[in-house]
Amino acid sequence: MKIYLIIFSVYVMLSCCCCSEFLEVKPDIKMVIPKSLEDAELLLNDYSTMNTGYPVYGDLSADEYYVAPETFDGMLDFDQRNTYLWLDIIYDDAAQWQRPYKAVFNANQVLEIIGKGETEENKMKASNLIGIAHFFRAFAFQQLVEVFALSYNVATSHAEMGIPLRLTPDVDDPSTRASLQETYDQILRDYREASIRLPIEEGIKGRPMRASAYAGLARVYLGMGKFEEAYAYADSCLQLKSELMDFNDLDKNRDLPIDRFNVEVLFSAISATAGPMSLNNGLVDSMLYRDYGSTDLRKTVFFRPNTYPLDSYSFKGSYDNSMANLFVGLTTSEIYLIKAESGARIGKIEESLAALNMLGIKRFERNKYIAITERNPELLLTLILKERQKELVFRGRRWSDLKRLNLDPRFQKTLKREMHGMMYQLEPNSRKYAFRLPEIVINNGKIPQNLR
Repeated sequence: MKIYLIIFSVYVMLSCCCCSEFLEVKPDIKMVIPKSLEDAELLLNDYSTMNTGYPVYGDLSADEYYVAPETFDGMLDFDQRNTYLWLDIIYDDAAQWQRPYKAVFNANQVLEIIGKGETEENKMKASNLIGIAHFFRAFAFQQLVEVFALSYNVATSHAEMGIPLRLTPDVDDPSTRASLQETYDQILRDYREASIRLPIEEGIKGRPMRASAYAGLARVYLGMGKFEEAYAYADSCLQLKSELMDFNDLDKNRDLPIDRFNVEVLFSAISATAGPMSLNNGLVDSMLYRDYGSTDLRKTVFFRPNTYPLDSYSFKGSYDNSMANLFVGLTTSEIYLIKAESGARIGKIEESLAALNMLGIKRFERNKYIAITERNPELLLTLILKERQKELVFRGRRWSDLKRLNLDPRFQKTLKREMHGMMYQLEPNSRKYAFRLPEIVINNGKIPQNLR
């Protein structure tokens, strides 16, 4: 280990949340050689590093929104315009690659501190911190692989490139790209280790709990197409934490109707600034908006009508109560949908319907929800996938869903965008679904670029 000094900089996030227990442990030192459990806890309590800044390029490329030409020209920077049109141009903005790896670095520091330190006096605290570190590392790796690698396919996973798996804090260790299979295996190992060590209840907002690890495992297995496992972990998660907001109780007239750290949040995480998709720039896809029925409360909780352009809508339903970032964390609503989808795929139709309808009741006007009763697995799956798109809109899931569903001919979709009279498109299973790595990372790290 050749790191001599670490600057602890925990950014106080309480400006928009007056929760006194939110990451209460704050650093009272500027510089220190981390070596104690208290130091380890400070690293994990750095909300700005551990819970924010996750990659957004994938979702900027997805089909949930569009931008007006004047917004494209006047508000988007060079990289955002290229991302929006899938131009796949070399770029040097490494922030969305580096930020998750800073979280990985902190997690690795914690594991090294505890591995070398004396923890006999507080084994329970040490075990908890180990679990948190494994969770954060798994989450960061998962966010990275969903953007910078192709979708998981068991037939090609050993040959396709994944991401560098940094498992120690030694910055002098060379980076090499693991295979896609190795990457997913590591993510699963980390989440499983976290699930053993994390507490059932966690009072500090921003930290994961056991249900968070189960949710992470359910999300990973769904992305891998391993539906038995996805179902099992979704069910385990909901046995511990199953609360849903009743949208009837929300004030749809608020600028941002959904509270931060609401009862559905299993783990809070937000993306880097999502300029094109922010409340004042991104316009919700018109066909998607029309899919919400008149008694579906999400139509008014999630969306705001615009005066310009006419008949357009913007997204205001952020689970982070934010105008400029995407919430990309884990929620019970997502887990109900994972249970519904995986249940439909493995023949657990009754359980699938129960999960789907439990969510639906909380999203429609009281006594107006018509329960779904479709028992044909294929027809039910189509309904669930549509419901998933409507519920998880602007929640950092669409890019990953497009990638995995493109592997199934039934659900493949060609994405199309028009700008200044020119038509652009992204074909199903295009290698552009593995977003290009920043050129500075390729040059400095001597690691291979994604194939084209």
